[in-house]
Amino acid sequence: MSLQIDLSGQNILVTGATRGIGRTIAEQLAKAGARVAIHYRQSQELAEQLAANLENGAVSFQADLEDSEEVLQLFSSVLHKFDWIDALVNNAGIAIGAEVEATDEAFVNTWSRTMRVNLDATGLLCKKAVNHFQKTGGGRIVTISSRAAFRGDTSDFLAYAASKGGVVALTRSIARAYGKQNIKAFTVAPGFTCTDMAEDFIEKYGEEYVKNDIALASLTQPQDIAPTIAFLLSGLADHATGATIDINAGSYVH
Repeated sequence: MSLQIDLSGQNILVTGATRGIGRTIAEQLAKAGARVAIHYRQSQELAEQLAANLENGAVSFQADLEDSEEVLQLFSSVLHKFDWIDALVNNAGIAIGAEVEATDEAFVNTWSRTMRVNLDATGLLCKKAVNHFQKTGGGRIVTISSRAAFRGDTSDFLAYAASKGGVVALTRSIARAYGKQNIKAFTVAPGFTCTDMAEDFIEKYGEEYVKNDIALASLTQPQDIAPTIAFLLSGLADHATGATIDINAGSYVH
């Protein structure tokens, strides 16, 4: 008996979908039959190219997730275009380094920006998704967290780790509160993944530093993560609602 992921007929919003993990997720979901709403902040050309290359009528949508009004407009625009939304993938995130030795002003600025994108926007999109799913009979949410939520991060990424810990608690709360309304919520917690976002970290600490921190011989790639998202959205794992799936090359056991 083979396991087949079929997302045909599903409309799925993926934030931060023009590069890295988000782009690979969008491609994986479209391959499984979903119609994808591709969110982007600045990369309009990349988003439009991706939408054109994906099947099933993918469409790109712009929004700056630091602005709550734009977050609300994003959900509204997707809903207006697609008529309904079956699932939300909260992938967009930022990681800005700022150590406690920074000035108070710099630290507050970094902390606030990180929370607005990684936690506030995610919370607001989840709120809108839950409201919508309550009307449509249910839906699924997958939020990308990080191993940093559980094992912590380096001293210059305190805000990032805190924001990712917040989305784990948010996801578990949604799963507990709305499960009987057929709303399921999952967290996926990658470890260090080879994306554009990771380049600064590699440049600062070196690839061998990163490899020494995992149990496997190679670093995680976006394509190692995307299939799990499709699986969680397929309905085949609904009784794992509230769970966190770790994809971190054995970071916790090494």
